[in-house]
Amino acid sequence: MVTHDTKLSIYETGLDKDLANHVSLSPISFLRRSAEIYPAKTAIIYDSYQVSYENFYARCCKLAQALRKIGIGIGDTVAVMAPNVPAMLECHYGVPMTGAVLNTINIRLDATTISFVLRHSEAKILLADREYGSVVKQALEGLKIKPIVVDIVDPKIRGTSIGDQDYEELIAEVSESDESSFPPPADEWAAISLCYTSGTTGNPKGVVGHHRGAYLNSVSAILGTGLTSKTTYLWTLPMFHCNGWCFTWAVTAVAGTHVCLREVAPTEIFETIKKHKVNMFCGAPVVLGLLLNAPEEARKTFDHKCQVFTGGAAPASTVISGMEQLGFTVTQLYGLTETYGPSLMTAWQDDWNSLKLQQRAKYMARQGVTYPLTTQAMVADPNTMAKVPSNGQVVGEVMIRSNTVMKGYLKNSTATEEAFKGGWFHTGDLAVCHSDGYIEIKDRAKDIIISGGENISSLEIEEVLYSHPDVLEAAVVARPDVKWGETPCAFVSLKLNTEGLREGDLIEFCRTRMAHFKVPRTVIIGELPKTATGKIQKFALRETAKVL
Repeated sequence: MVTHDTKLSIYETGLDKDLANHVSLSPISFLRRSAEIYPAKTAIIYDSYQVSYENFYARCCKLAQALRKIGIGIGDTVAVMAPNVPAMLECHYGVPMTGAVLNTINIRLDATTISFVLRHSEAKILLADREYGSVVKQALEGLKIKPIVVDIVDPKIRGTSIGDQDYEELIAEVSESDESSFPPPADEWAAISLCYTSGTTGNPKGVVGHHRGAYLNSVSAILGTGLTSKTTYLWTLPMFHCNGWCFTWAVTAVAGTHVCLREVAPTEIFETIKKHKVNMFCGAPVVLGLLLNAPEEARKTFDHKCQVFTGGAAPASTVISGMEQLGFTVTQLYGLTETYGPSLMTAWQDDWNSLKLQQRAKYMARQGVTYPLTTQAMVADPNTMAKVPSNGQVVGEVMIRSNTVMKGYLKNSTATEEAFKGGWFHTGDLAVCHSDGYIEIKDRAKDIIISGGENISSLEIEEVLYSHPDVLEAAVVARPDVKWGETPCAFVSLKLNTEGLREGDLIEFCRTRMAHFKVPRTVIIGELPKTATGKIQKFALRETAKVL
């Protein structure tokens, strides 16, 4: 059995676990409460399928009992590879109810990486959507010890069957749910989740989350985003990504309605927002770009407010202003898998209301201040640990200290100790702190460009490129240069039906909008490579830039 021990000191209270004033914090308690108070309220919508909170809870309890029957228990790893379907949401409750650890696998991974994840996590069971059956089958071929496999079946998807039984059969084996047999964990610092980061070099790292952190960051999401029982939340953000930034648990905590969406496509998003009066969703800037650049026939107008929370990369201010013009209110969140998703947010200030749209968007593009239950965040020198002055100029590394930071990296004490050096979690992101305390990311530490001794932010150049009306995506990396050491090299993809725009045009566009030493010397127009989570692969672009 994998212990999920990250070689960190474990929090011990020294209290009797049966005391009335000590109940372990766990997000599984959210579902029980909502089912008791709002039993008939719609919990999940997926196409024509709808389920109440009472039945949602009963199904999760049955799943937990079925897993126990198979032999799944405390500390075991249960892997799930599925899109945003009801079964994936149920696993966020049914799995931790048994004391097991939920490992949600990125559906875009290749067979070799999936095989590594299953082997490294020591997964005892894998619940896999048939759509990914063929790649999962390849992944299993590379394992000496194979997990039990259960198919998640969607009638709309043919796919490949590789399991001994399907998900509904597994649940049906339990005739009646026993809700009383799933108390909170004995230790709230026990592992609840295992999420693998998308590695750019080498194997991905397994980020271990605990019940306490998941509970607190879920509550933080409620406080920070204004979730209520009237929230209808659309799942465009993958649930496999940091457990859906903890919204898998947060929406349930307020008895909101989860609207599941199997595929992220502009037409489906607009139609679903209009049909179900969706008033909140989360997504990376690439999702916002899909909506902004959707063909006219795919767009739908709606007569209600819809909040959008974006993160995963810094959105350009033009993207934020463009979404506002479509009728969405955009707020940026910042975080990492290691912080259960969001740890900073662009908290709104009333005096921004009087600003013009473009000016307001620049404030909103900053990563912001601490999420409600993020204890501390600072921008500091990673070597001396001294905070940088709040002048918006001096660059340092973003560091977090909070109950909402991971337990550590699975079976990787060296990486864990490095990440927690100096008593803070080191994010690896470079930023400045403004006079109002708002943090603004300038670059990843590895993405900063040093040209002639000057530090150049790739994000600053990307912001300018995104402001060009014909630019769809932009990424800037360092290109080796004999004279300057490095110069900025921009890779750009263009919007559809764009003709006649050349590399020199974009260089001149930048020259009129920023200091000349920051202007990219090279611009390459074409399709940009992406990681499995949809992020632009800057490491691949750096390799390309080296040989230009």
